[in-house]
Amino acid sequence: MSIPLSLSGKVALITGGSRGIGAATVCMFAAAGAKVVFSYQKARSQAEALAKEYGENCHAVAGNLNTVDSARALVAETVKIFGRLDILVANHGVWPAEDVAIDKMTDEQWRSTLSINLDAVFGLVKYTVAHMKAQPRTGSAAGHIVLISSTSGQRGEAFHIDYSASKGALISMTKSLAAELARAGIYVNCVAPGWVDTDMSRPALDDPRSGDEILRTIPLGRVGKPEEIAAPILFLCTEHAGFITGEVFNVNGGAVLVG
Repeated sequence: MSIPLSLSGKVALITGGSRGIGAATVCMFAAAGAKVVFSYQKARSQAEALAKEYGENCHAVAGNLNTVDSARALVAETVKIFGRLDILVANHGVWPAEDVAIDKMTDEQWRSTLSINLDAVFGLVKYTVAHMKAQPRTGSAAGHIVLISSTSGQRGEAFHIDYSASKGALISMTKSLAAELARAGIYVNCVAPGWVDTDMSRPALDDPRSGDEILRTIPLGRVGKPEEIAAPILFLCTEHAGFITGEVFNVNGGAVLVG
């Protein structure tokens, strides 16, 4: 018996969708029948190629998501393109690769990381929820929101306090929003990846010292693939996850167990 993970008739907004986990999520959502808008900042050629692959049901929107207002504009553009918004996947984010001790971290780095990883997500959720509450339902759920956190947000990461703080906040947001929005029919969950083979993590993975250290922290002995993160995100937005909200879905090869 085949049990498809279908998103037919749904409109999804996926931030940071041109590369890595975001691009894999765009592909899976489009293949599952969703209409997709995804944002990107710099990877224009990759974004345009990805949107072209799925035709009129997939649109790329350029922009720098680092304020509540930039998030509002992106949500409005999504609704303008497809007329509604059923799913939000807040995937964009920044991980400053260089180790920085707390007494050496600049105010500018702290503020920049939180503005991108947290302030913009607040704005995305705020304006997405407003649309979800106002629009007619197309199924049993009024909407689905998936926030992308990190193993770092659960167990911390030395010399990356800005990143860990922002990702830990997303976990708290997930739990708070799930309780707040359940009666409105809006599901809120979190996917927390560990190390994944993406452009953002590639410098650390390729470095002989840090790469070996990273692998030693993962019981499965390898890093994840973007598709292995995208699949749980997809699942959480389907009817098969109809009794799941407020969940932190760990996808990290067991790394969070030994941290």
